Amino acid sequence: MAETAITVQTAKTPFEVIAAGGLDITFAAADNVNGNKFAVTGREILIMRNDNVGAQTVTINSVADEKNREGDITAYSLATGDYAIFTGGLTNARGWKQTDGTITLLASAADIFVAAIRLP
Repeated sequence: MAETAITVQTAKTPFEVIAAGGLDITFAAADNVNGNKFAVTGREILIMRNDNVGAQTVTINSVADEKNREGDITAYSLATGDYAIFTGGLTNARGWKQTDGTITLLASAADIFVAAIRLP
């Protein structure tokens, strides 16, 4: 499967000059056919929101860690209007980072919106 890439956005640092709209987050529609991926360094947070009229799910794919354990986040449910934020442990390399340096996910609907934010 050739997942659709999500552009990782970098959060502003505390002393940057912030212009109007400079802290806005851009969400991308999930690719519910091919899945999505984003590059990770270990400093990212993943934000998802459900704009669908019903509950939808997201699966985040794991990889074997140093003890050969895997544990996908399977069918994480988002009700209409819900937001979910995944941080730290998810974007840490062990158990989540694919061999190409990305995290991959699959949403059940295209009206799940995703944003990947890299902390400075």
